[in-house]
Amino acid sequence: MDKQSINANDYKQKVIEADVAIIGSGAGGGVSAEILAQAGFKVLIIEEGPYLTGRDFKMQESDAYPMLYQESAARKTKDKAINILQGRSVGGSTVVNWTTSFRTPEKTLDFWGNEFSLKKHSHKKMAPWFAKMEQRLNIEPWKIPANTNNKILQSGAEKLGWHFETISRNVKDCANLGYCGMGCPLNAKQSMMVTTIPAAKKLGAQVLYQAKVDKLLIEKEKVIGCEVIPVGLNSKPSSNQKIKVRAKHTILSAGSIGSPAVLLRSKVPDPYQRVGKRTFLHPVVVSAALMADKVNGYAGAPQSIYSDEFLWPKDNSMGFKIEAAPLHPSLVSTVLSQFGNEHFKLFEKFPYQQGTLAILRDGFSQNSEGGEVILDKYGYPKLDYQLNDYLWDAARKAFLAMAELQFVAGAKEVIPTHLDAKPYKSWQSAKKAIQELPMQKLKTLVFSAHVMGGNSMGTDEKISVVDEEGKFRHLEGLHIFDGSIFPTSIGANPQLSIYGLVAKLATNLSGQLQA
Repeated sequence: MDKQSINANDYKQKVIEADVAIIGSGAGGGVSAEILAQAGFKVLIIEEGPYLTGRDFKMQESDAYPMLYQESAARKTKDKAINILQGRSVGGSTVVNWTTSFRTPEKTLDFWGNEFSLKKHSHKKMAPWFAKMEQRLNIEPWKIPANTNNKILQSGAEKLGWHFETISRNVKDCANLGYCGMGCPLNAKQSMMVTTIPAAKKLGAQVLYQAKVDKLLIEKEKVIGCEVIPVGLNSKPSSNQKIKVRAKHTILSAGSIGSPAVLLRSKVPDPYQRVGKRTFLHPVVVSAALMADKVNGYAGAPQSIYSDEFLWPKDNSMGFKIEAAPLHPSLVSTVLSQFGNEHFKLFEKFPYQQGTLAILRDGFSQNSEGGEVILDKYGYPKLDYQLNDYLWDAARKAFLAMAELQFVAGAKEVIPTHLDAKPYKSWQSAKKAIQELPMQKLKTLVFSAHVMGGNSMGTDEKISVVDEEGKFRHLEGLHIFDGSIFPTSIGANPQLSIYGLVAKLATNLSGQLQA
């Protein structure tokens, strides 16, 4: 490892000084680091996870999940009802996501403007920032033909007359392997680990990794840095040593669970009790289909076709986006709800399975207030996210839509991921069964890879944690630049939304700090 990359366990001094300390190295932290380093600031990036590169990625689930994901890809909501997939290494979730890239939908930005008075981030004002990051990260529509898993989605949508389009991906010289969720062994994925962080390091930035930020350092109502605990590969403290990072300015980019947790552990001023509130997930439900011919859903770009046919319903119900679900054995085994011989029979037909998922768009109704990040007695974050009838109604509609699409595309059997569901051999039988399934937590299998909100951005301090520039309202010297400042979910995979918004905010901050 180069001299600018420091394992906290090997660092012998007790204090590190920087102009700007950036807590977190994912989409928000990585973009911020490059922009601030380009402006000439001495930047320190602090990451809880390990520093890994393509040579460390072996395309094996047994290696990837404990090495690259929070809680070995087993992070769950407080009641265990939702499994949450979040990255944990230098580059954060950008290292393990499926490369799916969407601009923030115009309707989402309009909603933010109308409901939260976020006029500075309108569709028109955000467009050049999205374009800038698309160019920086080689984001463009996928040009290689879709794999069979995605072609089935397209076929069903075509036959039903539903909307569908090609997905844009942030890749360069991609070999179309399909193992994006385990880290790209070719460094073709344009993650922060490959792009902005190396660029920032060339300009003098340093990376302190295996370094967990316990709390912010606060003096006279100003953040002056943070306190860091060296941790092992499992994120557990590896010694009693603590490192103090002193910085003229601090950027919190630890994600929508990590960032609220740092604020809560730091006991920051929070007069309206907004920190950690309105945390959104894009809850996801999945439908599996048995096809006549082999699908091999693990091979090829994980997601290349999507449908927004149901994203913006006119009846104010919770909309959902339909995408393909890449299929890898360990991941699939946690989603398929059968046990024993039934589970074995499904896996005997694993190459013939097709996966479709629905991303539920939470946060756009009074019936969808999201969850709350809280701390347990050890100071570890938990997400308390309640599943209500409003969400379950959307989940049922999503199961119905996915099953109809799969049967129209030629499925022999369809099985929703629900403990009471069975393989259904016709659309009529599936429709009847899905309408009668009890939509309950722990019976309906739900997961999410998109965590947003928790430190909402807004113009009204009574309902927001940061202002329109990402500045923390109640302390000087602190900005929050990550998906935690979204006031709702996005309604689309959020990485490009974070890239574009943070590019704008970090550029603005850079100008302020230079003035």
